[in-house]
Amino acid sequence: MDWLTNPSLITAGVLLALYQVIAALPWLRAIDPKGFSQTVRNPTSLGYAVLSVIGIGLMFAVYLGYTGQSANITLYGKVYGSILHLQLLIDFFILAPQALILVSPKAGAVAQAAYREGWRQPMFWLIAAFGIALMGLSIVIPYFTFGDDYKMMKQIGFDICMLAAVLFGVLASSMSISEEIEGRTAITVMSKPISRRQFLIGKFLGILMACIAMTLILGWFLNWALIINPAYDKINEVSDPMSIQARVEIAPLVQRLVPGTTGKLFAEGTGYWVGETVAHSFGLLLGFGQVMILVALASALATKMPFVVNVVLCLVLYFLGHMAPVVVKVTDKKDATGEGGTGNGLIRFLGQLFDTILPPLEFFNMSPAIVRDTPLDLWAFASYVLSVFGCAIIYTMIAIIIGLLLFEDRDLA
Repeated sequence: MDWLTNPSLITAGVLLALYQVIAALPWLRAIDPKGFSQTVRNPTSLGYAVLSVIGIGLMFAVYLGYTGQSANITLYGKVYGSILHLQLLIDFFILAPQALILVSPKAGAVAQAAYREGWRQPMFWLIAAFGIALMGLSIVIPYFTFGDDYKMMKQIGFDICMLAAVLFGVLASSMSISEEIEGRTAITVMSKPISRRQFLIGKFLGILMACIAMTLILGWFLNWALIINPAYDKINEVSDPMSIQARVEIAPLVQRLVPGTTGKLFAEGTGYWVGETVAHSFGLLLGFGQVMILVALASALATKMPFVVNVVLCLVLYFLGHMAPVVVKVTDKKDATGEGGTGNGLIRFLGQLFDTILPPLEFFNMSPAIVRDTPLDLWAFASYVLSVFGCAIIYTMIAIIIGLLLFEDRDLA
């Protein structure tokens, strides 16, 4: 009963409950908009809501008082942080389409329809479930890397997040846009009136938002996989300087939001989760740069080409985008050592051609930042990630502009 004589525990419990309730408001409104509006306008209902928050806060205080002496209190803080993170993701999934409609009502309406269609497709959940299963399997697979299994698993986790979103995005954009054009339903949509530009951009943004959702869901599971792996296999040497730096800088900020010694220990675990999320978000952002470019290419090609041809071309462009820089490096090395011949010159020319024309997908690889002996500074790496992501935005805009030009010449009748 320590919480009865410790006001800081009660305050900490009420604040922790309040944070959860605030994060739950957007999706509570989405579940029952009419009931939510009536509750907000009714003083009696608001009073009951406040009492509920206080009641939940007292339950948190009892829990903190009971677990305050436990060595696992920081683990409970991580669980709390992961639940709060999940709630904020749901808020983002609900609010992002609404924000897009405010910016561009017509394109936003098309994007919202494509976004909802993506969520409803069994393919979305099958790919996500397969990615989660692979991530869980990566925890227990031995990699035989002499203590670097954690780094290998982390790289595989980022690749799973990227490839799952790429697979869904390319398939969804190829099928959705091609089917609407071939099935003449695009004519009906554009008679609202919605222009071809708004139709294509809306479709692209809607599918891209579904890809963002898949990336963030898999990223949440990746956080847990990277927490569980060292506990499962204690032989691994776990040392991630960027995650450590993020935790050291962010955890004290999170602890300021919760008073009391026990509350701060609990908040330390929450700060650990937030720091891991921030550090891993840069790897997810790098991978999503590839997703954005390939979905834009698939959307542009879908205005002229059937589904199968579109998917094959995107697959070829994906491999060429990764292989072209490697081919250029290998052929340059052979020329420097005098081993190159006529064939090497031709391969080098083709490699340089593809390296110049195609987006440099090799820059979106997270492995050089993970598998290295010299640690990277988190914020210096963040600036690099943002510059590379800016490059991805430029290539995406070019692909969409090409798609708009192709779509203008397409006969829909």
